[in-house]
Amino acid sequence: MSLRAAETARKRAALAAAVAALVGGAATGCGGSSPAATSSASSAPVPLVVYSAQGYDKPMTDAFQKATGIPTKLVDDSTGPLLARVQAEQGNPAWGVLWVDGDAAFAALDKAGMLVKGFEPNVTLTAAGQAVVPADKSYVPTGLTVTAAVVYDATKTTTPPTSWQELLTPAWKGAVGMNDPSVSGPTYPFVAGMFNQLGGDTQGQAFYTGLKSNGLHVFQTNGDTLHALQTGQIKVALVQSSAGIAAGIKNPHLKTAYLPKVTSLPSVIGIDGKAPAQVRAEAKQFASFVLSAQGQQVMLTGDRNGDSLYWPIISGVQPDPELPALSTVPTQAVDPYIWGPKEGSINAWFTNTIVR
Repeated sequence: MSLRAAETARKRAALAAAVAALVGGAATGCGGSSPAATSSASSAPVPLVVYSAQGYDKPMTDAFQKATGIPTKLVDDSTGPLLARVQAEQGNPAWGVLWVDGDAAFAALDKAGMLVKGFEPNVTLTAAGQAVVPADKSYVPTGLTVTAAVVYDATKTTTPPTSWQELLTPAWKGAVGMNDPSVSGPTYPFVAGMFNQLGGDTQGQAFYTGLKSNGLHVFQTNGDTLHALQTGQIKVALVQSSAGIAAGIKNPHLKTAYLPKVTSLPSVIGIDGKAPAQVRAEAKQFASFVLSAQGQQVMLTGDRNGDSLYWPIISGVQPDPELPALSTVPTQAVDPYIWGPKEGSINAWFTNTIVR
């Protein structure tokens, strides 16, 4: 294993351990304008600590501090280390906002009683956005990617697959690659999404066992899987949509397609339920700012070749022109309160049965 792969695996292990520990432990926004003048804090601002794994988080925290005057400290890291830190600080949290991709971990935090409930910024969400809002409003979705997209080289593959079952046929023997869900953050939601749409654990296991029998290649990360595609080791890469689209921007021969159905992967903000009232008020302002017109512009421009390649969930906000209309992408929203607690067992099954 390379040093990069080892470090990625270490961080993913930290994510799995943190989510497992959390499961075991188990207001008003400002609308479309900037929330600079609507602070509910009754005294001078106190520092707001933002734990984030988003590529556009530095431009966002800078813009928020400038707009509101609230001093904002960004702690940027991968999702696994951030969740491990949140768990370690459970008795004395140092964070006010947590912002990472995927809602399964937030469902675990909610079940552990660690999040503010009942808060939702005063914005109009799209139907896709509404579908990933939790019933108790314990976290705030901020945008969507999907998993897994089908990426292929159009100069070599003129007829890409049109269904998941087609990948099990001899035509695609030895030609399909995906990431390891025990290492790659966006891949477990893909696996869980397939289990969900096929009818449950037994059916999902049969699908991935069939892929293995048909010569499935499993790599560590999006970059590894896309490299295998570009070097001809595979013909189809199953990766997060933003990674596929970014690869296509760099190499126009690489195209991204979406089979019915792909799973919505929301970026999510959670607010520390144990924070002082003033910090909670500032955190609500931050979430509202992210979903405001100004905040959405920052999200769309802050990481143009990465996390900015997402679908907005605010009505009237348009994605980067490289993305297709979300209405043309056959998506499903998977319940994180059902599939989040299963992550450890499903990943263990995948490692023992599919990877080995």
